[in-house]
Amino acid sequence: MVNIRHYFDAGSLLVIFITFALFLAALYSTGFTHDLLLEAGVFLVSVKLILMSYKNAVASDKLHNELAEIRSLIQEMNNKSRSN
Repeated sequence: MVNIRHYFDAGSLLVIFITFALFLAALYSTGFTHDLLLEAGVFLVSVKLILMSYKNAVASDKLHNELAEIRSLIQEMNNKSRSN
């Protein structure tokens, strides 16, 4: 399993926890009124942004791995052509 700190820095984790704490505080202070939908919407937008940043980090890591593999294959091809 991959460590969450690999994809999220300390600032991002702090924002996640503050957003969740503020959502819970708003839920507690406003109760189950129509303002809850607004608070839930703000929270869900924050969650969506966090998930998008996670997917972006995973895709970036995958691209870096593929580029490293391509680079090693090109170096192997160059080494073979030099030795012949």
